[in-house]
Amino acid sequence: MPLALLALAVGAFGIGTTEFVMMGLLPDVAADLGVSIPAAGHLVSAYALGVVVGAPLLAAATARMPRRTVLIGLMALFVAGNALSALAPDEHWLLAARFLSGLPHGAFFGVGAVVATGLVAPERKARSVSLMFLGLTVANIAGVPVATLLGQEFGWRVTFLGVSAIGLAAIGSLAALLPHDHATAPGTGLRGELGALRSLPVWLALGTTVAGFAALFSAYSYITPMLTGSAGYADSSVTLLLALFGVGATIGNLAGGRLADHSMRGTLFGG
Repeated sequence: MPLALLALAVGAFGIGTTEFVMMGLLPDVAADLGVSIPAAGHLVSAYALGVVVGAPLLAAATARMPRRTVLIGLMALFVAGNALSALAPDEHWLLAARFLSGLPHGAFFGVGAVVATGLVAPERKARSVSLMFLGLTVANIAGVPVATLLGQEFGWRVTFLGVSAIGLAAIGSLAALLPHDHATAPGTGLRGELGALRSLPVWLALGTTVAGFAALFSAYSYITPMLTGSAGYADSSVTLLLALFGVGATIGNLAGGRLADHSMRGTLFGG
């Protein structure tokens, strides 16, 4: 597989870490800001809202730009959002910073998937996308548990500074490993991007995604207080339990990529 996929995986690792680490640090952030855990849960929603808003807007705004430039720019926005999260003086500023951090999420994976499939033979396209997403799942094995432990020991602000450093490493990787591209996608504008919603298969795909991730995040957003407050685990056990979730996600991601190259429909229904 091309080394450029490694650069995409590094970016996915950073995005996965910042997306999921709030779940591990939710009680710490709530206590430090003087808000309830349910109120602190809005920080998860703020990031998700940034993902929803940023994906179509940034995709339309950058459609005529070289994809390498777009990916580097998206990671720069990611670094800025996480740095501002670390410096946020109160809950409202942190909500705004988390929203900003979420803006590049969907666009990065969308553009990254196009780049990843263009680097390999047609029969290996699904596997190439799964390798990019490997960074996202490995983030749950290493990034999120380590970042959670770091936040518990030194404060949650240090965690977001660390995530910003991962973003800088991703920018360096993309600049060094991703080939220059001069061909750009035809600019369709926001109306063209939203025009895809006239397709029934698109709605079916969106519905499947919404149902699956709604189920996941309804529980995972509050996984730390449930583990420590309801299940009786010690705070020190949370790191291992988060890592176990990441192991399952990584195995499923790698298996899904290989299987989808053989049977997309069978893998979808099997999953």
